[in-house]
Amino acid sequence: MAKKMKNSDQRGRFEYLQALVNEFQTTKAKDYKLQVLANLANFAYDPVNYDYFRELNILDLFLDVVAESTDEKMIEFAMGGICNCCLDETNQNFFLESDCLDIAIKCLKCTNEETVLSAITTLLYLITPVSRKVIVNRQVCDLMKQFQKSSNKRLSNLATIFLQDYAYMP
Repeated sequence: MAKKMKNSDQRGRFEYLQALVNEFQTTKAKDYKLQVLANLANFAYDPVNYDYFRELNILDLFLDVVAESTDEKMIEFAMGGICNCCLDETNQNFFLESDCLDIAIKCLKCTNEETVLSAITTLLYLITPVSRKVIVNRQVCDLMKQFQKSSNKRLSNLATIFLQDYAYMP
């Protein structure tokens, strides 16, 4: 049985995440920005952080980095952060109401396979009856067919799952 966090633990976690966001926004050093972004993406695994992420606009930060950055590693970590947050229903709704689908679809064309893996997984998490027509289209399915041929088994397997479970295309 998981024990509840004390209020002081929660406040400390919020303040720590806030400090990371502040550092990301103020630092000029690319390496520090990258390290902070990687830390935020890792914290996105923990559902305890989801309310803090929304309050601190970290979901927006991830979207902005993917949409605006030209650095492959920054995009990789931000897309990973988005992917890690997608299991939460409130976060899913946020992403579905934002331009996340377009961003994730754009990331399918990245050369960084980790970014592509996060993009595919994000799209899988965000498929709903409404979003399905945006996600499951000819362009995306053609890319998935290419990914099925990849020597990277994770990429090949995710593409196969996408096509088998959602595309119904030969």
